Amino acid sequence: MSDSHARAFWTLAPGLGAIEEETLPAPGAGEVVIESLYSGISRGSEALVFNGRVPPSQYDVMRAPFQVGDFPGPVKYGYASVGRIESGPQARVGETVFCLHPHQDRFIVPAAAALTVPPDVPAARAVLAANMETAVNATWDVPPRTGDRIAVFGGGVVGCLIACLAARTAGTEVTLVDPDPDRARLAEQLGANWRTPGTLERSDHDLVFEASGTADGLREALGVAGHEATLAVVSWFGDRDVALPLGAAFHSRRLTLRSTQVGRIAPERAARWPHARRLALALELLADPSLDALISGESDFDDLPATLSRLAGEPPGVLCHRVRYPAAERYELETACTASTSVTIS
Repeated sequence: MSDSHARAFWTLAPGLGAIEEETLPAPGAGEVVIESLYSGISRGSEALVFNGRVPPSQYDVMRAPFQVGDFPGPVKYGYASVGRIESGPQARVGETVFCLHPHQDRFIVPAAAALTVPPDVPAARAVLAANMETAVNATWDVPPRTGDRIAVFGGGVVGCLIACLAARTAGTEVTLVDPDPDRARLAEQLGANWRTPGTLERSDHDLVFEASGTADGLREALGVAGHEATLAVVSWFGDRDVALPLGAAFHSRRLTLRSTQVGRIAPERAARWPHARRLALALELLADPSLDALISGESDFDDLPATLSRLAGEPPGVLCHRVRYPAAERYELETACTASTSVTIS
């Protein structure tokens, strides 16, 4: 393969994607060339982009860090890439890194944008870093407190990660609300209970997170918030309007509706936590092997146009879908050989 050759996934128009070849420029000072191993499909936002449902008013807000092109397309979009540095500062060559980059088999970014994947986090799991960063930010915007009774609506990747983080707070009782019965075992692995929509008996929750992406989920979440509780809206509804029951007991219960979005860091932390530090924390939090359960499928990079078309149609049961690049096979073989040698020596 030529050092300047690369292939990238593009949304050409709503509902139409393709893998296009491109020529990489020579890397500049302070830049690294990364060979991709895996990337993750963040189905909520990527489905909106693929289907052309990003409202014009949100074009700037929705831009990914290394996006090329503009909405609705052609646009190169995505933000969950794991790869290995193949050239750059000598000390970093061969390093496994995470980068907020679209789906592409080789790419160039500033070295500071390539965050080291911790040694106890498998590269294949590190594709969850962007979703974990969103979950971290949600729990910073509306922090779980010791002993809180917490409901999380929506058992997608972000909802599950929020439930996981909330359950790690001492004394909390966390319930994941999702219609998929397969979420029961997953919730248990993450330290939470599970209920289907409409069956949550308590209406006195201290804190509620809504990550279902559905109007019904948001309305039910509002109904189970306790007196003076906060409902954190994690979902982004794109170009859809959502009607909420803000009459009846909404005012007398003095409820707070709070949007949370990963583009900005909570004001009380912003002075100390640049985005890179927050993302590094997200990577560290992926050391938990139970989080492998959030990877619900894997397919080859060459199949990505068909894969994203299918996932954008909201099939049931999908969590994070991992994209596998040709370099992953060689990487896995090398990693297995290194692990085998280490065991033999010890």
